[in-house]
Amino acid sequence: MNTNFDLLGDPIPEGWGKRGRPPHVATEKNRNKVMLLLAMGWSISRIANAIGITQPTLRKNYFQQLRQRDLARDRLEGARLELAWEIAKTGNVGAMREFGKLMDRNDRMEVERELSASPTREVDAAPSDRLGKKQLDEIRARDADADLMAELEQEASQNARH
Repeated sequence: MNTNFDLLGDPIPEGWGKRGRPPHVATEKNRNKVMLLLAMGWSISRIANAIGITQPTLRKNYFQQLRQRDLARDRLEGARLELAWEIAKTGNVGAMREFGKLMDRNDRMEVERELSASPTREVDAAPSDRLGKKQLDEIRARDADADLMAELEQEASQNARH
């Protein structure tokens, strides 16, 4: 199979130089790039601009990768953990440190997920135990009056001459 490549390393499709725009050829390199950019949270328009194609062409040729948008980040993190572990097993101290950081980060994320998924406290005060606006205003007024009296007593004791 004799395939020609352009300056960027992409294969030159048949019919190049003839009338009409040549069809886009989805390469493995571009598929990996789309998955990486999806993992980084890029929008479809940014990904299309990065590859140099239109959005409809991106959707047409890379629909399988676009369908896995939610999984892309987890796959990237998994590959990163795996790579750090493989290098750490060889005895590389820097990789061991990095793997430890990745484990700590993963543990924090798991705790955050558990806390966000845990049911909220449904033990609210019974309606009869709740205070109304007037009752709250009365309590606040008494507290404010007590605070004012304490402040006046303090000033009086500081200014008193015996």
